Amino acid sequence: MTVLARERAHAKINLCLFVGPTRADGRHELVTVFDSVGLSDELTFVRARSGADQIVCEGVAGPNLVADALAALRDAGWRAPPLQVTIVKRIPVAAGMGGGSADAAAMLRAASRLAPVDAETVSEIAARLGADVPSQLRGGPSLGTGAGELVEPLAPLAPYGVLVIPQPLKLSTADVYRESDRLGLPRSGEELDRLRQTLRAALPERLAPELIINDLQPAALSLAPRISAALAAAAGAGADRALVCGSGPTVIGVFAGADGERRAGEAASAVSEVFPGTTATGPVGSSQFEQLT
Repeated sequence: MTVLARERAHAKINLCLFVGPTRADGRHELVTVFDSVGLSDELTFVRARSGADQIVCEGVAGPNLVADALAALRDAGWRAPPLQVTIVKRIPVAAGMGGGSADAAAMLRAASRLAPVDAETVSEIAARLGADVPSQLRGGPSLGTGAGELVEPLAPLAPYGVLVIPQPLKLSTADVYRESDRLGLPRSGEELDRLRQTLRAALPERLAPELIINDLQPAALSLAPRISAALAAAAGAGADRALVCGSGPTVIGVFAGADGERRAGEAASAVSEVFPGTTATGPVGSSQFEQLT
């Protein structure tokens, strides 16, 4: 079977995530710094034998954002042949690392190689699919505002490494936001504006530890208290900052400096016996988002 295209779908991390008031559409105003990391899924595109689009993702059941991306492209008049899209998952599922969004963004990146589609249509579809998708179209660091769909690319950040500690549980993003509201965590619009200005002034230099904060972390811990053990392990292994990634439950440790990836790797070795699946990675720039085929 001839492969039409291949794409790598990189996980994202939120180096900071500040949550503000609820918008009229029910989503929250956010200020966040996204970055893409080396942990990735892989998508392969071939012509579907059945004559209809098909998504194959072994071990993952239920709705898939790649199917939503494909449907939106078809609705916009995209005329690629019927596709079978096979996804090899390496990014933890429902873990706060944007795996589904990364896969959808990879689908949208590949679309123009499979049939004509303009960049504006792709951007509009990405924004409709979810707050994490636009930031993963281009990859690399970006400042996200609005509900995360307004993406301002940033210059590469100062070097760092990332310890990734997956958890044997899932958290619904919607549930975490509801718990955040119940706990009264969202910031005022004025405070969010101040933080946006502070981040713009600080970047692209290394974020100060006091800015590496996830406002959703208390809500994730309230729903899944066992996450606290992974946070303690990351801190104990030498991370400059340990935090829940996105809406969780994955925990990341940030290791600043040119030796950050090496130190993150050593930390992964130290904690992997207690937390299976722990790995180390580092940031990847937009130039590394090239297609595989």
